[in-house]
Amino acid sequence: MKRVLLLGGGHAHVHVLQQLAQQPMAGVQVTLVTPFERQMYSGMVPGLVAGHYTAQDCVIPLRPLALAAGVAFVQGSAMHLDTAARRVGLDDGSLQGYDLLSLDTGAVMHRGRLPGAAEHALFVRPIEDFVQQLDALWARTAQRRLNLVLVGAGAAGVELALALQHRLARAGPGVQVTLVTGGPVPLAGYPPPVLSRVQRALARHGVAVVRQGAVAIEADAIVLADGSRLDCDAAVLATGAQAPGWLADSGLALDAQGFILTTATLQSCSHPEVFAVGDVATRSDTPHAKSGVYAVRAGPPLALNLRQAIAGLPLQPHAAPTRTLNLVSCGDRSAIAAWGPWAAQGRWVWWLKDRIDRGFVARYVAAADFSHTVDPTPKADP
Repeated sequence: MKRVLLLGGGHAHVHVLQQLAQQPMAGVQVTLVTPFERQMYSGMVPGLVAGHYTAQDCVIPLRPLALAAGVAFVQGSAMHLDTAARRVGLDDGSLQGYDLLSLDTGAVMHRGRLPGAAEHALFVRPIEDFVQQLDALWARTAQRRLNLVLVGAGAAGVELALALQHRLARAGPGVQVTLVTGGPVPLAGYPPPVLSRVQRALARHGVAVVRQGAVAIEADAIVLADGSRLDCDAAVLATGAQAPGWLADSGLALDAQGFILTTATLQSCSHPEVFAVGDVATRSDTPHAKSGVYAVRAGPPLALNLRQAIAGLPLQPHAAPTRTLNLVSCGDRSAIAAWGPWAAQGRWVWWLKDRIDRGFVARYVAAADFSHTVDPTPKADP
């Protein structure tokens, strides 16, 4: 019996699970390994922080979805990948073997890179952990007004800064949210119409922008690159994603940042029995930004190519989109849309984003409702 190991419960893998629920692969044992029983959909987290959603609104239930697909569910995290033996070592010491391996684990944030961050900061990754810490943050804001600092100049940093400002401003005056960008303007790399709208949104909502780097985080301050200190009651890190450290000695071909290099068929450039999508991977032929949009688009071709590989049939190349629709929420129920050089803003953009996000989650929640009566969870390899 062929063994397919799905490592990670990311955007592409939930599509694979949905496809398996609709059309199982006969004679194939499929196992999902993921550290959490649910996926907290990243596109809706700023809305959750702003108070527009409950946590349940943003959840894709992975265990029921796996059960509906006839896929074994193993809760755990990868610690080691032995491509020669085709085995993955998990954090509980167990091993999971495979004939085909698909990675959709997402990127990570290394907590030791910024001095003091591990002790004093909230990290947006893993998203599940970040969401679990929000209640404690809200409890602190109920006691007194806080100075909050977001470190990160990308879409996550901008959206969360605006979401926090919106949420905390409703509690009363005196709240200050500051975005520390590390040098560039927020959303650097986006076209000028988007940049100008983002800058106006930050100013309109009262989010201060500091274009310096953070070099250390203390209990009550952020230390900036020029040596000055920025008062800070709570720091949130939304900096760039890093590759999981356990990939370094896996034997897989990696890019300069340690992410898995893949081909147009979503296979590893060095190991064709390994597939990788989402933030953990880099396309060698057409590199693109690490964004959930690309992971979502990779779901259908990944599901197809896993079936083709099992059947010994030719794989299909996946043409990653050259232009994507990016929707940046602004804390209140408005958002900015970016499509190439075109930009628009308003409540109708929020309505569009809300409709897309809710529809994405609802699709997989519905698929999870069709479950088998027998849990196929396997035992670990000896």
